[in-house]
Amino acid sequence: MALATIGTLSAPVAQARSAAQIAAQGRLTLAQLEHSEPRARRLAAQARGILVFPAIYKAGLLIGGESGNGVLFVKGRPTRYYNLSGGTWGLQAGAQKFSYVLLFMNESALRYLHKSDGWAVGTGPSVVVVDKGGSAEANSTTLAKDVYAFPFNGKGLMADLTLQGTKISPIHPR
Repeated sequence: MALATIGTLSAPVAQARSAAQIAAQGRLTLAQLEHSEPRARRLAAQARGILVFPAIYKAGLLIGGESGNGVLFVKGRPTRYYNLSGGTWGLQAGAQKFSYVLLFMNESALRYLHKSDGWAVGTGPSVVVVDKGGSAEANSTTLAKDVYAFPFNGKGLMADLTLQGTKISPIHPR
């Protein structure tokens, strides 16, 4: 069963995509989020950097994992590329694909991403996950947060769309 889970996760990741493909899919994904979520559009206009993971694949059966490649946009231009990966264990079963957008609201959070060889979410900048219909709102108090995370486009049978136990590492696609 664990081998089936690992196989499910590695199939999409094994398809190496070029930097241009990741950036193009990232632009489409960001536009889709901004169209469907007004809070994301307001926050994105103020963000110093936007890290877009167009497709994260997550699967688990007692042991689980997730992985996906993304692009960092600074001033609307793709500047760097990252992989998000993580593992979990416990009572879980299912598989899903979803998108994730991280809005870096200040220079120090963006600098932390650039300087770290791999960013383990939960260390470094503070992250606020904004779920659809959630109560997080963009105002002078919440803009003090470092990073806003928007999970969306979930398809599949796992309910958990959090970033717990994940690491974001730089990659260098062709």
